Amino acid sequence: MKRILHIVGTMDRAGAETMIMNLYRAIDRSQYQFEFVYLTDKECSFDSEIESMGGVIHRIPKKHSKSVFFRTFKIYQLIKKDGGFHAVHCHQLFGNGFHLLAGFLAGVKKRIAHSHSTNYLSKKSFSSFLYTKFSKYLIDVLATDYIACGEQAGNFLFKPKRKAVFIPNAIDIKKFLKSEHKIVNHFFENDTITSNTILFSQIGRFMPVKNHEFSIELCSFLKQKDIDFHLFFAGSGILENKLREIVEQKELSKNITFLGVRNDIEMVLANTDILLMPSLYEGFPVTLVESQASGTPALISEGISKEVDLGLNMVTFCSLESSYDVWLNQIKKIKSAPIPSSQEILDKLRLKGFDIEISVKMLERIYD
Repeated sequence: MKRILHIVGTMDRAGAETMIMNLYRAIDRSQYQFEFVYLTDKECSFDSEIESMGGVIHRIPKKHSKSVFFRTFKIYQLIKKDGGFHAVHCHQLFGNGFHLLAGFLAGVKKRIAHSHSTNYLSKKSFSSFLYTKFSKYLIDVLATDYIACGEQAGNFLFKPKRKAVFIPNAIDIKKFLKSEHKIVNHFFENDTITSNTILFSQIGRFMPVKNHEFSIELCSFLKQKDIDFHLFFAGSGILENKLREIVEQKELSKNITFLGVRNDIEMVLANTDILLMPSLYEGFPVTLVESQASGTPALISEGISKEVDLGLNMVTFCSLESSYDVWLNQIKKIKSAPIPSSQEILDKLRLKGFDIEISVKMLERIYD
């Protein structure tokens, strides 16, 4: 059995983490077993499932992982002491360079850099500039394999000469097809919701890049226009308390519901009309694959890679610089547009390579 060490920040229910879990569930675990290095000592959403499948979790406390040098040393120590890892698979953007260094110094022959993003929010400082430059250098010289969720994500992190393997953020398509499970009318219990209410969902961690405040401002505008709507936030994160306060201040508590972390995203999507994603930037969000599989159209920012449009006419891009009137017009257009059949969706996603069985075979070839 080949032991693969995945180096992640956490394993909560977010885009890259969900992709890793989709692959873990589908891979032949008699041939490959995943272990994880967390850069936190807190419990994460996927812990129990990982351990139920035989996975091992190694934690580096957050107070120690803040220092990139100490973190690199701890990962080196873990790999050296434990031994027997066939590959290290690094998912931490610029942190990848230092994690690859730990694997290289510990003697791991297969070292994989995986890019999940097309941009990076950081302080505009000289130290940050040096960090990103040096990390890119380490990735270039120490990685043996390069994986990206899409072309833009590969171009962002890797040099052009490094031909990245594009492994789509694949899903179990049938799990999300509306034809595969019962739709529950008014799945979200709320006295203000009627059959005419436009139901929005926004799925993702409460962090700056996800731009939840834009969605709240949009909701405030819709309320002023007497639009009958409701927005459901699914997720958790560092900005949750602040966002709850803003919702209260704008008197939107009857229009916005915080669902918390969910393990039934397929039901959230199936029972909402439009997915909102006003992110400042994204690589290739798994959620947008899931929404298209669900037959749920998405209204998203132009900061998100155009690659997410899988040719089903279910993704609409809109500039964050545009007025809320423009966003409202797009909402009206989306509501009146036809939705492809489940068979059309299934055929298109398989053709595009978003079936998890295809992706896992690509990954197995890299691990071999």
